[in-house]
Amino acid sequence: MLAIFDNLRDVSFFSVALRLFLAVLCGGLIGIERTYKRRPAGFRTHILICMGAAVTTLTSQYMVLNLHYYTDMGRIGAQVVAGIGFIGAGTIIVTRQNRVKGLTTAAGMWASAIIGLAFGVGFYEGGIVVTVLILLAEIWLSRMEHRILSHVPEINLYIEYRDQICLKDLLRMFRFRQVKLLDIEITRAKGNDTLNACAILTLRLNKNCTVEEVLEWIRTAKGVLTVEEL
Repeated sequence: MLAIFDNLRDVSFFSVALRLFLAVLCGGLIGIERTYKRRPAGFRTHILICMGAAVTTLTSQYMVLNLHYYTDMGRIGAQVVAGIGFIGAGTIIVTRQNRVKGLTTAAGMWASAIIGLAFGVGFYEGGIVVTVLILLAEIWLSRMEHRILSHVPEINLYIEYRDQICLKDLLRMFRFRQVKLLDIEITRAKGNDTLNACAILTLRLNKNCTVEEVLEWIRTAKGVLTVEEL
């Protein structure tokens, strides 16, 4: 442990203020990244979660050290770890194309609560290091993940189109581009008045094309209304 924090591990006004400040700072840093990417739980949400978790730990310490209550200091904090899942679940949505979104935001909120618990108990080193690692994972690793996903060998696509002729043209284009069709499921799009035809395709790409190129080919095809990667 770092000796610089040794005098701040006891519960005093200055140490409490520092712990809450660090909870607000680190929770806000994680939240800013989510706000920048226009996610539903952003700057203020992460601050409130992280600071609330820190206050929870501080309250447990105060009950034992100052009020001399006979209770488990980690009991209230354990409820935070479990209870934050209800808030995180609210950020997870499943689109009508059965695509799951919001998992990273929910995980970040849960991690923010853990960081708040760490600061509340005086584990400064753990809270700071985890904040840095989370930011690296959400900023730098997301870019690496994007590069990996742009060269995956197989993709699943959701396509809405006008008529059967459009679908036949797409299949001919796949053969011409040497993109192999592994599976196809044809149905009707829900949620609108026109009930456009739609298809879910599983494609195997060749080594000379990327996911973005395939999506651009499909978007520019005549009769295609929308296309999304699942």
